[in-house]
Amino acid sequence: MDFKEIKELIRVFDKSELNKLKVKEGEFEVAMQKGFEGGTVVTTSAVAAPAVAAAPVAAAPVATSEAAPVAAAPAGDSINSPMVGTYYASPSPEAPAFVKVGDTVKKGQTLCILEAMKIMNEVEAEFDCKIVDMLVTDGDPVEYDMPIFTVEKI
Repeated sequence: MDFKEIKELIRVFDKSELNKLKVKEGEFEVAMQKGFEGGTVVTTSAVAAPAVAAAPVAAAPVATSEAAPVAAAPAGDSINSPMVGTYYASPSPEAPAFVKVGDTVKKGQTLCILEAMKIMNEVEAEFDCKIVDMLVTDGDPVEYDMPIFTVEKI
């Protein structure tokens, strides 16, 4: 599924009365859900190649009037932003954060949400790890491939 097809699918889903939608094409899978505070949640994954999941979403061009300062590459392993957007540590302002420093997370566990083009995108751990440092704070703008967590692989 290419970027234009995904973009069209999101547009049609937003206008429909559906609350959930899951599409699987080969190894690529996209799931959308309405009713999330702030808009539609879109998650993507690939069965055999997790890196493929981020590629279609990362291609989304987002015009911003303010450029976030690009953080220096942290020492050790890091989890980087798959897109340009706004970082949110929790699903809603009154909910607890998905993760905090010191947490051990499993592959596939949600780490944060990145809002891009009014769409809430969950960022999942690509491997088992321990959160060593959180490099951005709630509401901060992030750039593509900007480090957002320093981690220690388990």
